[in-house]
Amino acid sequence: MHLRYTKKMRSEISLYDPIGVDREGNEITLIEILGTHAEVVSEMAEQNFEQKLLLEKIERLGRREKKVLVMRFGLDDGTKKTQREIARKLGISRSYVSRIEKRALTKLIRELTVEGCQ
Repeated sequence: MHLRYTKKMRSEISLYDPIGVDREGNEITLIEILGTHAEVVSEMAEQNFEQKLLLEKIERLGRREKKVLVMRFGLDDGTKKTQREIARKLGISRSYVSRIEKRALTKLIRELTVEGCQ
């Protein structure tokens, strides 16, 4: 209830914000309610953020580069495909798939490195 009320007031909440008190009058934070170590929750939140950032960068790639990465790493359905499978599906050679994949990954690394420096 408290979370819904505060969510209307602001768009972000901290895992360490007090959300109530226990029987002894001690403040209870969201991280305590989650039942997981703080480090694990923080890592999961960071990983989720990084994944969203990566997907945004993938959207900026060329059509074929995006398609190859999506199939190669299973970004759409979780099923990873080999370069040979992708080549058959797209009607191109496996070595061309390899070049497209390398070019796309290089672009992503460059984009993420530039953004990390800012």
